[in-house]
Amino acid sequence: MTTFGDTPPPPPPNDDEPTAYQPGPVPASDPDRPVDADRPVDAEPPVKERKRGSFLRELPFLILIALVLALLIKTFLVQAFYIPSGSMENTLHIGDRVLVNKLVYRIRDVHRGEIIVFRGPSSWQDNPEFQTSEPGNPISRFFHDIGSALGVAAPSSKDFIKRVIGVAGDHVVCCDTQGHITVNGHPLTEPYLYPGAKPSGSNFDVTVPKGRLWVMGDHRNMSADSRSHISDGNDGTIPTGNVIGRAFIRVWPPSDWGTLGVPSTFHQKGLAAALGNPLALGFVGAVPLTLLRRRTSRSRRQRRLARRASVKS
Repeated sequence: MTTFGDTPPPPPPNDDEPTAYQPGPVPASDPDRPVDADRPVDAEPPVKERKRGSFLRELPFLILIALVLALLIKTFLVQAFYIPSGSMENTLHIGDRVLVNKLVYRIRDVHRGEIIVFRGPSSWQDNPEFQTSEPGNPISRFFHDIGSALGVAAPSSKDFIKRVIGVAGDHVVCCDTQGHITVNGHPLTEPYLYPGAKPSGSNFDVTVPKGRLWVMGDHRNMSADSRSHISDGNDGTIPTGNVIGRAFIRVWPPSDWGTLGVPSTFHQKGLAAALGNPLALGFVGAVPLTLLRRRTSRSRRQRRLARRASVKS
C-alpha cells in the first residue's frame, strides 16, 4: 500500500518490447573498437561519405557538360589547333598548339600578315602536307575527333595553317632585284622566315581575285602553299569562305607561350595603294551621286513651279 506522494516502482522489463537506443561512451581500454560501432544501422552516413558519394554520381554528368561546353566554344568562338607539319617553322613547330579566333572574321575582313587556319580547296586536299590515319574503331575514332577538336590530337589533313601575304586586289610578285616578295610594288621584309630560307624558290606574278587570299608558309622550302597550286585555277589563291579563323596565341609548349601578331612590314605606308583607301573611295563615289540627286531634285522643283504657274494663269 502506497501513501500519497510516493512514487510507484518501475514496471518489470519486457524482453519483447524494443528499447530506445542509448549509446554509451567508447571504453578507453578498447582501442580497436570502430568509431561508429555504436551508430544505429538506419542512421544517416557521415557528411564526408555523403559528399563523396554525391560527387562520384555527378562526375559523369560534369564531364559530359564540360565536353559539350568545349565543343560549343570550339564551334563558335575559339578552337585549339595542333600544328601538324613544319611549314610554319620557326614561327610554329610541329606539336605546338595555338588558339584560333573563329569570331573575328565575322566582324571584319582578313588582314595581311595574319596567320590563319583554313579548309583547303579540293586540290590542296588531294596533296596534303601531312598524312593522318583515322582510327578504324568507331570508339577510337570518336575520341580522336574529340581530341582533334580540343587541339590535343592531330587535325584532319584537310586543314592548313598559313600566313596571309595578299588579299583581294593585291598584286603579289616574286621577286624584285633584291630577292624580296613585293605586294603592290612594296617589298616585304620577312624576319619570320626559316633561317637560311629564301622568300621563294619560284617566281610568280599574281593579282589576287575578289573574295580570295594568297597564303604562304614561313618555312618556304617546306610549305605547299599558294605557289604549289598556282596552276590549279584561281592562281593558287584560297576562298575567304574557307577560313576557319585567325591563330592569335600559342599556348603550348608553355616555354614558348606568346601572341602571334602581324609583322611590321605589313603595316608599311602605301602597301594597300592598289586598293585605295575605302573611305576615300566612298567619298569619291558619293560626290557624283549627290550632284545627280541635287540636279534631279532641282528639275522636279522647277517642273512643279511651272505647273502651278500655268494653273493660276
